[in-house]
Amino acid sequence: MRRTLLLLTAATTALVLTALLVPLTLLTRSHAADRATAEATARAQWVAAAMGPTLHSADERASAEQAVESVNSTSRPDTSLIFADGKVIGAPAAVTDAVRLARAGRAFTYEPPSGGRQVLVPVQGAEGGTAVVQVSLTGRQLYDGMLSSWLTLAGIGLGLVLIGLLLADRLGARLVGATRALAGTADRLAGGDLTARAEPQGPPELRSVAAELNHLAGRIDELLTAERENAADLAHRLRTPVAALRLDAEGLRDAEEAERIAASVASLERGVDDVIRKARKPLREAAGVDLAALARERVEFWEPLASDQGRELEVSVPDVAVPAPVPEDELVAALDALIGNVLDHTPQGVGFRVSVRVVGAATELVVADDGPGIPAEAEERGASGGGSTGLGLSIVRRTAEESGGEVSFGGGRSGAAVTLRWTGVGVSGA
Repeated sequence: MRRTLLLLTAATTALVLTALLVPLTLLTRSHAADRATAEATARAQWVAAAMGPTLHSADERASAEQAVESVNSTSRPDTSLIFADGKVIGAPAAVTDAVRLARAGRAFTYEPPSGGRQVLVPVQGAEGGTAVVQVSLTGRQLYDGMLSSWLTLAGIGLGLVLIGLLLADRLGARLVGATRALAGTADRLAGGDLTARAEPQGPPELRSVAAELNHLAGRIDELLTAERENAADLAHRLRTPVAALRLDAEGLRDAEEAERIAASVASLERGVDDVIRKARKPLREAAGVDLAALARERVEFWEPLASDQGRELEVSVPDVAVPAPVPEDELVAALDALIGNVLDHTPQGVGFRVSVRVVGAATELVVADDGPGIPAEAEERGASGGGSTGLGLSIVRRTAEESGGEVSFGGGRSGAAVTLRWTGVGVSGA
């Protein structure tokens, strides 16, 4: 946007300046020619007025010749005095039709085919007929000083273009900054940060967008809060019948049946409590869990049991902090479920590996073993090939998906591997 605005300003300014400067350059050229012609006319009239009284006899021509030669120089136009008999004093000149016309008593300006300009003024009273004073301007003398005027105009135009670009750049920076701020706020809201608010800045249109975005964020926060409160209220209402069920179960005469029903009721109570906890939890907790440190801590926790079962446990974790966008308790539950599956559903003595790695912009947590592998049906929610409920892999899948990641399963004769992958996290330092 900023570059487009600069290009648009440069093109517009260039067009406007072209429309103004081209006529100005032509006017400057015409003005230079008119000025040189006026000076040449004044010179010719002066010579004619000065020579007129001295041309009544042949003896006076010598003094006239000296006077004409005195007004000629290399930097001035050539001045010639042409007598009626064809004799020329001063600069060389030919008797042309323009000279013959001037002998008729007419002063005028003439542009010969060879270029330049000539000023002819008749001198009456000369011996033998009318003489003519001719001042010849070359093309260079005619347009002398025009180059400096053009350079001045070009400098003014360039300065105006630079000023326009500077103003456009400042305006573009303001627009781009305000737009990027709005985009950043929208990204934070999309990421679950409902406290994000945009600061109104920039032109009135962007200020209006910022105000509406803040209103939308507040409205979303209100709706989600109401939904969480409704879910928590519903779960609270379930507690009373669940408590009644527990009391009824305790009153059963069959102790074994009472214990079984009480266990089911306790499981139901835990589910209700979990609903209340998750309903009142923020939409997304702040990231910042060190995946590498957490993996090392959980490996140390499970290492004694793995050693008792004769399993070789390998750990590959970077020495730097590797952030993961997952709440710590959920990541601990997922990693414990993966390690627990290895310990519970592979033969004793089978080794396994826990590794954390950064591949480009992605962060991966991998738990792999040398067992028989994961059956295809185990990748489905609630399914397991080892006689279990399959909830462990379901927990892992939910943990990855709710944090914006993904999970992949690998199985076969070479062993099983479960990979949790998050993109765009990165390493926080050395």
